[in-house]
Amino acid sequence: MTESAEETTANSTWSRMLAGNRRFTEGKAEHPWQDKETRESLIDTQNPDAVVLGCSDSRVPPEIIFDAGLGDMFTVRTAGQMIDPAVLQSLEYAVTGLHVSLLVVLGHQHCAAVQKGAEELETLITKLQDESQGGTPMTREQLMESLDDVIMSSDSEFLKNAGLSVWQAQMAGLDSSDEYEQVHIARTIEHLVTHSDVIREALAQEKLMIVGARYRLESGLVEVLSF
Repeated sequence: MTESAEETTANSTWSRMLAGNRRFTEGKAEHPWQDKETRESLIDTQNPDAVVLGCSDSRVPPEIIFDAGLGDMFTVRTAGQMIDPAVLQSLEYAVTGLHVSLLVVLGHQHCAAVQKGAEELETLITKLQDESQGGTPMTREQLMESLDDVIMSSDSEFLKNAGLSVWQAQMAGLDSSDEYEQVHIARTIEHLVTHSDVIREALAQEKLMIVGARYRLESGLVEVLSF
């Protein structure tokens, strides 16, 4: 079975991005397509190869860590890759309006948004335990029955996004920040697929490939995640 043209393009784009990341980590960045001629050629049009949903963290600018140039990628950044309607519609525009074949969900090591979500989750669990009837600590099953709804009714976007990811990780027996971040990336991808008809249809028609990745601050390397 041969790959579709979109799959071939997406794989080629992702390989090129990872090669750029290797140059970045080795101190051999080329800073391509950042000259005057490239800038002028993009005045009236753009044709990025990929869209990246990443964290707003100042240490994780996609264009730099992938050693990319002007017009190479369409980026959407929020704290902890949190998704709201504006983010979702921006990604959909990249798919339908700019015809990108690759969507990268890029998390990173030591993500403060995930940490904040974990802290707010812990505070919420403590509060629920304190308010439980008769002062008897809630069982795991009781927490599972009530916590999802309580989280989603919260005013905190950190809790509803990253906190829910941490909760799902804990329910799977995971307890490290690395694992929380990886689960959050996986859950972000799941959210995109379940909440966007545009993205889901593009995937079904093999016009789009989604990749989950995590940037390691210690090494500068982007690790590819498999789910």
